Amino acid sequence: MDINYLLNSGFMVRDEKILLVFDDYEDPTGIIDAAYDKADFDRLYIFVTHAHFDHFGTCIRAYAKKTTRYIFSNDMKHTKRVKIFPTNKITYMKRYTEWQDDMIKVRSYDSTDVGVSYLVETPSGKRIFHAGDFNWWHWEDDTPENIILAEKVFKRQLKRLADMEADIAFFPVDGRLGYSQEKGAIDFVAKVKIKSFVAMHRVDYPIWKPSQEFLSAAKNIPVWSPIEPGEHRIFDGEKFLED
Repeated sequence: MDINYLLNSGFMVRDEKILLVFDDYEDPTGIIDAAYDKADFDRLYIFVTHAHFDHFGTCIRAYAKKTTRYIFSNDMKHTKRVKIFPTNKITYMKRYTEWQDDMIKVRSYDSTDVGVSYLVETPSGKRIFHAGDFNWWHWEDDTPENIILAEKVFKRQLKRLADMEADIAFFPVDGRLGYSQEKGAIDFVAKVKIKSFVAMHRVDYPIWKPSQEFLSAAKNIPVWSPIEPGEHRIFDGEKFLED
């Protein structure tokens, strides 16, 4: 699978002739434009996990002609920005629901913020998980009550993912959380069966270097922490390969 980093939580994944675009709110290096113009794909699916500005950009309206399906979280249904999209091409997903066509299968999970996260299975059997804003949001300066609540909500949702398996998992490692930026990631890799891990939600922060605690929990799965828009990797099932 070919993976291109767009920005923040935005990625384009190519699996053979299928393109999957996640949370494209801004694409500074024109990755999607180039792929769209080249048109060497059979299907294009565009996913948005929730309506926050750094996950949902109206720029993806420009790809409507060749887009097979826009798959949006249900919270986006009543936003003004969604009105410019062709309604016949949109599927809204609530948490813990499923959608499929003759090519892909999609399962939605809950978030600990807004919207949903997605598990997508392609015809080749590859499974891609995009967490959206699902994370353990432990803010160091928050109230004790909110800190306790954030842990409780995250761990409750994580139990729903215990039986999930994915080849690639995109998950927040947000630098704004300071010393707690890995909290959610450590629990996630320890309890969910994934074959690789991609850090996201890191705009304006230096490259993330996993701690020993994370590496121990991850059990040697490959990790990629993109920092510059346009970075590209190929995941061959065992490791991330650079160009």
